[in-house]
Amino acid sequence: MMHQMIKLLDRVVGFKQAQAHCDIPCKIYDPSGALLAALSCVRMIDLIHEVGDGMSLSVSDVAKISRLVREKEKTCNDVKDEVRIIWGDYFKSAQFEQVEGMHAMVHDIMVQASKCKQGIDRADSEALVEKINLFAEAFWLTKGVSTYRAPCPYPPALETVYPDLMS
Repeated sequence: MMHQMIKLLDRVVGFKQAQAHCDIPCKIYDPSGALLAALSCVRMIDLIHEVGDGMSLSVSDVAKISRLVREKEKTCNDVKDEVRIIWGDYFKSAQFEQVEGMHAMVHDIMVQASKCKQGIDRADSEALVEKINLFAEAFWLTKGVSTYRAPCPYPPALETVYPDLMS
């Protein structure tokens, strides 16, 4: 009953939604979210290119491209959010000492994600995946976990960093 009243009030008033990583800190951090988002950016660019050459697009094609572009830009923002959270909440002095150049690495990721938002060049999105791979390797290094690279098992099938949790 109370839930229904709050839901009705929300429809009328329109409460602002709060969203955040836990900031307690929960100590649960993993770069795989950033990696999946970067791979999704590559996939969205591939799908945009599959729609057509731009010379004879139907209204349906234009709508599809619009949705793909929106999703591509969302995934780039997701990359930035995931990396920013790990960099800002997880990395402390000890981790910065382990990984020389972490600040520059994070800045490069932010710049590359912005570049991916601005265009549809697959090479730019592949470069973003590689930057996230390097970030993931650095992250797992600070945890004392070895990593390995293998193609991801779904399109775009790019080489991806995975933690070797069995070693």
